Amino acid sequence: MSASDAGDHDVVILGGGSGGYACALRAAQLGLRVALVEKARLGGTCLHSGCIPTKALLHVAETADVAREGAAIGVRSTVESIDMPAVHAYKDAIVARLHKGLQGLVSGASIDYVEGAGVLDGPKTVVVGQRRLTGAHVVLATGSHAKSLPGLQLVGRVMTSDEALRLDVVPERVVVLGGGVIGVEFASVFRSFGSEVTIVEALPRLVPAEDPAISKQLERSFRRRRITVRTGARFAGATQSGDVVTVSLESGDRIEADLLLVAVGRGPVTAGMGYEEAGITLDRGHVRTDERLRTGVDGVYAVGDIVAGPQLAHRGFAQGIFVAEEIAGLSPAVVEDASIPRVTYCDPEIASVGLTEAQARERFGQVETYEYNLGGNGRSQILGTQGFVKLVRRTDGPIVGVSMIGARMGEQVGEAQLIVGWEAHPEDVAGLVHAHPTQNEALGEAHLALAGKPLHAHA
Repeated sequence: MSASDAGDHDVVILGGGSGGYACALRAAQLGLRVALVEKARLGGTCLHSGCIPTKALLHVAETADVAREGAAIGVRSTVESIDMPAVHAYKDAIVARLHKGLQGLVSGASIDYVEGAGVLDGPKTVVVGQRRLTGAHVVLATGSHAKSLPGLQLVGRVMTSDEALRLDVVPERVVVLGGGVIGVEFASVFRSFGSEVTIVEALPRLVPAEDPAISKQLERSFRRRRITVRTGARFAGATQSGDVVTVSLESGDRIEADLLLVAVGRGPVTAGMGYEEAGITLDRGHVRTDERLRTGVDGVYAVGDIVAGPQLAHRGFAQGIFVAEEIAGLSPAVVEDASIPRVTYCDPEIASVGLTEAQARERFGQVETYEYNLGGNGRSQILGTQGFVKLVRRTDGPIVGVSMIGARMGEQVGEAQLIVGWEAHPEDVAGLVHAHPTQNEALGEAHLALAGKPLHAHA
């Protein structure tokens, strides 16, 4: 009988995505005996069908845009075509290298890695085929799946991002159903590849989780890129005939396309996993936990996308580390959702951390805001991007939210997280020297202005 069959693990982790493998590596580092169960490939959605492959496509898209626009800056470059087999070879090679590296880390950490579909069988046991893995603690990290809408079949030319990552041709016309993070990122990719793109979003604005000012700027930028944006438009149905998908809206309008990308969000993978039978409470499919990620069943924790909140790989990663340290008795600081940076990698890029203006007003009452336009930033002018940095502070208090939009704004969110996380006042940041010429200066300029001493901005 193997050690795992004997049931002598300190922690059994169900799911090997960002949250699961981070928990496993940290727990092993702390001297705990760890079993990690994964039904597909180590690294989960993020590595294989989410963060990494989609951002590889977005880099290809950016390269195509730069080449297409080269003549405007004196470079005689053009885009002949998008070679999708070559694009996939580039994307898949990145994923393969990262996957191999992650496998090496897990193998070298003396983790009992078990391949197969596991289910929870009581609060202390995970069953994988004929094996029963028991431990003093169990961590649920089964991730999420691409959602669809009732009655909408994912077949043929109707697909989610999972299938879109494997397209071997660039469709001429694409309808993207959903204007959230996944929807706007794929809309951006398809447009850069040369497709005619229409986004259909039932809510009044794109990226509804972001500050409304960000949504307005994104919609303006998308329209300049000739991406059609239909907000407040409710989907009624879709039919396929030959190579054409016809999308019907409740307004009676119809849109013909070669591809319908369903990007209506992701749902937690919890059904049929034995969670409720083990006494774990689910809320609309999500595992209910307290702030320390305890499920209410002694010794059972949950991390990542199955816990309601931002569906971000780095959130799951941080939660996995937190739970490993919690189990090891280190009493780590709680991972606060509001302090987690968020980046949407469309063009223009969106980055934010902390509270939006509306959220801050609801929580604190009186707040102050300031928007610094990237038109005053030299590096942004060199890159040819438009956008702004928006700061939200408690009146006469610290910065509680930063929202940014423009090319490469995701690279600025690290400092923004420190500003919000350390409850810095505008005067604290205004005193820091930001290198010139960088887009990072935009953060410094915004804080100078909010501190009452604007330089490259009007008071």
